[in-house]
Amino acid sequence: MKTELRVLFFSPIAWMVLVVFAFQLGVGYCDRLSDGLRSLAMGYSLYNATASLIGGYRGVFSEMLNNLYLYIPLLTMGLMSRELSSGSIKLLYSSPVSNLQIIVGKYLSVVVYGVILVAVLLIPLIFSVIIVKSADIQFMFTALLGVFITICTYAAIGLFMSTITKYQVVAAIGTLAILAILNFIGNVGQDIDFVRDLTYWLSISGRSKIFLEGMICSRDIIYFLLVIFMFLAFAFIKLQGERLKSSTLKTVGSYLIVFVFVLVGGYISSRPVMIVYYDATATKLNTLTKNSQEIVKKIDGGLTLTTYVNLLDDTWYHASPSSKNYDMDRFERYVRFKPDITFEYVYYYGPGTSSHYDKVYKGLGPKERMLKVCEGYDYNPDMFISAEEVQKVEDISAENGRIVRVFKRENGQKAYLRIYNDMYVHPFESEITAALKTLVDKSPLIAFVTGHGERACDDFGDRGYAAFAKNPTFRNALINQGFRVQDLTLEQPVPDNVDVLVISDMKVPFTPEEFVNYSSFVDKGGNLIILGEVKRQKNMNPIVEKLGLHFADGILVAPSKQYLDDVIAARITEGALKASPYFAQLIQRGYTVITPSACAIEIIDSTKGFEISEVLATNSQGSWIEYETTDFINEKSTINDKIGEVERSNSVMLYLTRFIKDKPQQRIFVIGDSDCLSTKELSTSRAGLNGANFNLVTEMFRSLSYDEYPIETERVRPPDNNLYISQGALVWIKILFVWLIPLGIMGYSIVFLIRRKRR
Repeated sequence: MKTELRVLFFSPIAWMVLVVFAFQLGVGYCDRLSDGLRSLAMGYSLYNATASLIGGYRGVFSEMLNNLYLYIPLLTMGLMSRELSSGSIKLLYSSPVSNLQIIVGKYLSVVVYGVILVAVLLIPLIFSVIIVKSADIQFMFTALLGVFITICTYAAIGLFMSTITKYQVVAAIGTLAILAILNFIGNVGQDIDFVRDLTYWLSISGRSKIFLEGMICSRDIIYFLLVIFMFLAFAFIKLQGERLKSSTLKTVGSYLIVFVFVLVGGYISSRPVMIVYYDATATKLNTLTKNSQEIVKKIDGGLTLTTYVNLLDDTWYHASPSSKNYDMDRFERYVRFKPDITFEYVYYYGPGTSSHYDKVYKGLGPKERMLKVCEGYDYNPDMFISAEEVQKVEDISAENGRIVRVFKRENGQKAYLRIYNDMYVHPFESEITAALKTLVDKSPLIAFVTGHGERACDDFGDRGYAAFAKNPTFRNALINQGFRVQDLTLEQPVPDNVDVLVISDMKVPFTPEEFVNYSSFVDKGGNLIILGEVKRQKNMNPIVEKLGLHFADGILVAPSKQYLDDVIAARITEGALKASPYFAQLIQRGYTVITPSACAIEIIDSTKGFEISEVLATNSQGSWIEYETTDFINEKSTINDKIGEVERSNSVMLYLTRFIKDKPQQRIFVIGDSDCLSTKELSTSRAGLNGANFNLVTEMFRSLSYDEYPIETERVRPPDNNLYISQGALVWIKILFVWLIPLGIMGYSIVFLIRRKRR
C-alpha cells in the first residue's frame, strides 16, 4: 500500500486529479451558495438549506458524485497494468507476498486516496456547519458516506480491469465500460420477471443517491460491499490463475462461484424483512409521518396491492413490465413498516382513454389492437388477459381503462388507489395512507341530495360537483382522499351510515315528507353543507330557517373594472379558524374564495343552540346587496339607499356547531353560493383575486370528518432555513474555494514533485 501511494503521488496524475476535483467542488459549492443567497435577497426563506448546498438532487456532493467516473479510472488504470507492461509482476510473484496481499495492498492505496478526496469534501461541509442556521450535520455526513463508498466501489472495479490488460489506457476505458454497464443494466430484460429482478439488483444507478437524501439503508450498504468483494475476488482469481497456471475452465468456474455468491447475498439482503433503515435527516424527511405509521400498524395480517394495467390506455407506461421495479419503489416507505406487503400486476387489454389507438387502429377490436401493439413493441401476447376476464375478478369498469391499484386485506376489505392527471401523476403519501386508512377505519359517507334540480356529484358539466366529489383522475377529489360519495333522495329517512348531507341550489322546495326526513337528520346531530343560490332563496330558506338562518333577497355585488359586479372575492375571516386551523395559512397569504352570484346569509334566530362563526364575508367597503340590477354584462350596479341598499360587510358563509347528547359535535356549513364549488369555478383562475376555492372544499370536509380525512401528512419544516452570510461575502468565498484552495494544492504538488525529482 505504501509503495503504491508513493508511485501514485510521485506522478502528476494524482495531483492533477486532486486539483481539478477541488476546483469543481469550489465552483459547484459557490453556485449552490449563490442560489441560496439570491433567494434570501428576493425575500424567500430557504427550505432545507443543508440539502440544497450539500446533498439532495442539486447539492454539490451530488454533482461531484456524478463526476467520480472521470477521476477513478485515471487512478486505477496503472495499478496492475504497470506491473504487467514493465515485467515487474514477475518480481512480485517471486517475492514473499501473496496474491491476496498484492490485491488488498493496491486496493487500499486507492482507498487512502479516496480518504484524501473526502477530506477535500470536508472543507465545504465544515463551512456549511458554520454558515447554515441549524445545519443538519447527520445528513451531511451521510451524504459524505455515500460519496466515499462509491469511490471504494469504483476503485475495486478499476483494479480488476487493470489486472486483465497491460495497457493502462485500455484499463481506464474498460473501467468506464464496466461502470456504464452497471449503470444501464437496470434497464435490461425488464419484461422478463426473473431477469428483471437480477439486472435491477445489479444496477449501480441511483444506489448512492439514497445517501445524498439522508437515508442509510442496509440493502445499499451490502450492495456496495458485495460489488467491492466481487471485483476484488475477480482480480485475485485472475492473478491466482496466472501464477498457478490454472486451466481456463477452473478460472471461469471460480468467477461463476463468486458471481453466484454475490447474487445470492444480494437477493437475501434485499428482502424487505432483512432491510434495516436509518433516516439521518433532522426532521425524518425520508420516513412516513407518524400518522401514516400508526395506520400501517393497524393493518394486521397479509396485505396485497394489485395493479391493473391496460395496454391500450395512455397510462400503460407508468406500470408496464419495464417499469415494474421502479413502480414498486414508490411504496418502499410503506414496505419498511409492513414488509409482508405483496405486489401483484395484472396486465390486460380493453377500451381505454388513448385517442391514438382509436385513430391508428380504427375499426379493430380490443384484441386485434392488442396484437398489433404487441407486435410493434415485441411484447408476448400471452401476458395479457381481456378486460372481461378482469371484471370477473375485480370490478374496475368505473376507471375507464386507466391504471388502478387495489389494496386487499386477508379479510376481504378493499381500497382503491389511482394515478392522476397532474404533473406528479402518482399518489403522494396522503393518498396512499387515505386508502389504507379506509381498510381499518370507517370511511365517511358523503350523500348529495337529489330530486330537486340540485348540483349532482356525478355531473362533470360546468355547474356540476363531480370535479371535487367523484373525478377519479383528480388527486384531491373526495373519492381519492378516503371519502365515499353517493346520491340520496329524502323520500325515505336518511340512513344511519350517512355522515354528511350536501344540499345545494334547489330548484323546487322539499315536500312535507322530505322536510320531515331532513329535520330528523338535523335533530339527530347530522353534519351538513347547505349551499344557497340567487333566485333560489324561496326554495331553500325553509331548510336554513330551521337552523336560525335566512338567505337574504337580492344578490351580493362588488363592482370592479376587471370582473362582473356579482363576482365576489370573499375574504376569509378569523371565524374560519374554528372550523379548521389550516385557514390561518390562507388568511396570512391573503387568499380569498370566489363566489359568483352569491346571496348574503342572515342570522334570524340565535336560540337554536348553535354557536355560529362567520367564515367568509364581503368587504365592508365597495360591496352591498343589490336589489335592482340583474344584467351585469350590460349594466353597472349602483347603490340605491332608498330601497335599502347599504354598503357594508355581509356574511357569505357561516359555520354552525352544537353538542347533542351522546353525539359528537354537530357541524354545519351554510354558503350563500352554489357556484363556488362547481367544476367551472374550481378550474377558473382570476388574476389578482387569489382564489382558494378548492382549499375551502378540503377544509370543510376535513372539519366534517372530525380531522380524520383528508389524511394529514404535513411535516415539520426543516429548521435550516437561513444563511449567516451576506451577498457581499460571496466574492471572498469564491476566491477561497475556487482559487486559493485549488491553487494551494497545485503549488504544494509542484514543490513536492520538484523536490522528488532533485532527490
